[in-house]
Amino acid sequence: MSSVFAAFHAVRDSIRRHPWWTDSLLALFLTFISVGSVVFAGRGHLDLDISVLDAILVPVTTLPIAVRRYRPLAVLATTVAAETLLLLFASRVPAPVGVIVALYTVASRCERPVSVRAGGWALFAIVVGVIVHYGSQAGKIVPELAVFAIAWVIGDNIRTRRAYLAELEARAARLEREREERDQRAVAEERARIARELHDVIAHNVSVMVVQASAGEEVFDTDPGRARESLAAVASTGRAALAELRRLLGVIRAEDDREGAPSYVPQPGIEYLDELVRQVRETGLEVELSVLGQPRELPEAVGLCAYRIIQEALTNTLKHADASQAQVSVRYVADAVELRVTDDGRGASAVNGEGGGHGLIGMRERVALFGGELTVEAGDGRGYAVRARLPLEEPER
Repeated sequence: MSSVFAAFHAVRDSIRRHPWWTDSLLALFLTFISVGSVVFAGRGHLDLDISVLDAILVPVTTLPIAVRRYRPLAVLATTVAAETLLLLFASRVPAPVGVIVALYTVASRCERPVSVRAGGWALFAIVVGVIVHYGSQAGKIVPELAVFAIAWVIGDNIRTRRAYLAELEARAARLEREREERDQRAVAEERARIARELHDVIAHNVSVMVVQASAGEEVFDTDPGRARESLAAVASTGRAALAELRRLLGVIRAEDDREGAPSYVPQPGIEYLDELVRQVRETGLEVELSVLGQPRELPEAVGLCAYRIIQEALTNTLKHADASQAQVSVRYVADAVELRVTDDGRGASAVNGEGGGHGLIGMRERVALFGGELTVEAGDGRGYAVRARLPLEEPER
């Protein structure tokens, strides 16, 4: 049984790969039937006494079927013309099998308005030919022409189904492309998020460590006690950096694991600002923290964003501003939290100086995610200010 199915599928695949050969064989087969119906002509014996018109036109009613898939309308016009001429002028007329196949092909391959018009003209020509050829007997023949309507209906249904399947395939392909694009966007957004987090964690802590190590080196010989304090601060900052990295990796792993998987230490929020300010003060930068308005619990994502913005602003002050003082202000309003970080550093030269600008880009990306506002201002002389406003509700995306 399996060999039978295998042979069937092989034949079907061969037909699909070579439609012209299939149609050529069909055309020869139909020609054989048409010629046979003429030379036998219902007499039960071979009768070759046929007219030249029959000899020429009978093959024309079927042989064009070989190219029906490539020129369906031309094939229909040719077969109908040949069949009609035979009905009008010949004594022997073959069965209109070529016209039926051609009409089916037009209905299955052309748009419905085209196939309706073509089928209507074909049927009209055949009916006129039948009336002329059969005369008073035409009334018995005309009802049999319903086979043309059946052929058209079958072809139209196949065309409709083919169009439906093509639409399904196109829709599936479109959905697949959209899914791939969504996946690519999600991957890109996740990479950008991780890059921002890594930049903020590493840049801040390494900057603090560099400042502390430099301070320790300067007083290593003259003030060993202060040098030891600087080294201790370097070690403490390094441990804090490792803790933040573990925290970040824990969040990433928890997102990748199944729902309900235990996460690591939560990400820092605005409640960690005191620790952040203390850490920066240990570098020798005088930092003043003020909180205005009624403090309240922020959404976790908003709190993390606020923390990272202040962290990055202070990191820029440490790395580029050559400042001695900085002020951090957090102001709670009805529907947002407003942040302000200023210093007395180098101003515009700090903004346009060393560094690749990734920190500012990261801050803008973070604020944009929440539909907030960010301004970075620097005077021509001294001073540098970062202002951000974060809505308390994330925008719909």
